[in-house]
Amino acid sequence: MKINLSGHHVDVTDSIKEHVNDKFSKIATHFPSLISLDVIISKEHGEHQVELRTNYEGSRISASGTNEIMFPAIASAAKKLDAALKHRKGQLKADKHEKPVSTTPEIAHEIIQEMKLV
Repeated sequence: MKINLSGHHVDVTDSIKEHVNDKFSKIATHFPSLISLDVIISKEHGEHQVELRTNYEGSRISASGTNEIMFPAIASAAKKLDAALKHRKGQLKADKHEKPVSTTPEIAHEIIQEMKLV
């Protein structure tokens, strides 16, 4: 999985990149069909905000986390993204196991009544 990391009013250092890669390596193993993940870290009014966006099985999934300290904000966002991905995976599984809709069978005596027997 490719991780696109960017910062807004935050310098993205090697330690931040390493921490982000460690946090999302578990998600990459659980959901191998994920191609890329966009991570935006910003700091506004003394709070760090982390926004995560990705595509999974045809739907756009996003999660965000905020905290005064950056690393717990990343952990919070990762936990929310994991929960959202699990929810989407459950929806896809439920769709595969959907029960077929049965149509009402035609009753033989109704068909015979409609026929014109001479």
